[in-house]
Amino acid sequence: MKRRQFLHTAGAAALATALPAPMLRAANAPEDFHIAAILAFSGAYGLIGKDMRLGAELAAAQRGGKVLGKTIRFSWEDDETKPQPAVQKATRLLSGGANMIFGAVGSASTLALQSLATQRKIPQLVTISADDVITKPGGSRYSFRTSNTLGMEVKMCMEFVKLSGLKRIYAVTADYQATRDGFEQFRTMAEAAGVEIVGNDYAPLGNRDYSVIIDKMANSDADGIIVVATGNDGVTFVKQAGQVGLGKDRTIFGPVLQDETFAAATGDAALGVYSGVRYHFSTDNPANKAFVEAYRAANNVYPSSFAGEAYDGLSWWFDVIESTDSWDVETWVDAFEDSVRENSIEGRKEMRACDHQATQVGLFGKVVRGEAPLPPLTMQITSVFPPEALFAAC
Repeated sequence: MKRRQFLHTAGAAALATALPAPMLRAANAPEDFHIAAILAFSGAYGLIGKDMRLGAELAAAQRGGKVLGKTIRFSWEDDETKPQPAVQKATRLLSGGANMIFGAVGSASTLALQSLATQRKIPQLVTISADDVITKPGGSRYSFRTSNTLGMEVKMCMEFVKLSGLKRIYAVTADYQATRDGFEQFRTMAEAAGVEIVGNDYAPLGNRDYSVIIDKMANSDADGIIVVATGNDGVTFVKQAGQVGLGKDRTIFGPVLQDETFAAATGDAALGVYSGVRYHFSTDNPANKAFVEAYRAANNVYPSSFAGEAYDGLSWWFDVIESTDSWDVETWVDAFEDSVRENSIEGRKEMRACDHQATQVGLFGKVVRGEAPLPPLTMQITSVFPPEALFAAC
């Protein structure tokens, strides 16, 4: 090294050592805290993105719109429920200096973004995608999920089948890798429990006509119908099933089939349908009561499961970053993978360092008529499962 270079480097190092921590942080800080928010605002999961945005924006607003003294700035992009637009739009935002990725909704898009996050060494926060492979032992260092896995939701469905005494199940499954995997998990559990799968049909994402499948279900001896689909696909199926009264003598249920947002889009056909629930506004703890009050004040509606999960995950993430007093990504990752959220709106959550998956309770319920001020169609929580019943040890 040339003497001038050496003196310059040594001098900078000495100056950095002499600077107090707040000055060091300011020296490394960007102009703002920029979040590349890649969600579905159209396509099969288009119903979900809007609510996630509302929850995320409230999480930022409740801390004065800042983290580490810098303004939080979201760039909202629609991935159209497709991996390619998700990666293209995230790449552009990361090239512009985004500090993290928030999203996506569909697991295929989330996994594509996970590869990008790993390559760029940029944190990715997942608050809705459920594919089990998103969080696996030895997986991506930079991705974290603060919401449910599909595996835990399938386990809840199987427990519901046992509790309800269902013996013969007909399934309809979205033709999508995560949901295919979910159905296979359910099939394995059902066979082990002596429950017969009398049929399963795969339907493409965005399917608009389930009449043939529903006719086959109606003419079967199934006493239960599991719908391994969500978003607009789940809404369409339940609507069309309601038109022929499929649920009158058969129990309709699914891992993420209904919540207040989906029920409002479905109408009365949603009544009596059972579903896993990612989050619910009725959870009785101080943090959730404060969140529900703030969300209703801002939006004049109760928060959906997607809004709640987005709010909770980002609030946790912001708090951890603030606690590090650092702009170093590796410091953020180390801190988050060893964190516990005692004041989650869903109850206690613990991030597992082995797979970057948060352990949490599981909720299951059914759609009932709500009395004012509740939504006209609301979820009644019928079962709460402890984390140890849903997550295998690392």
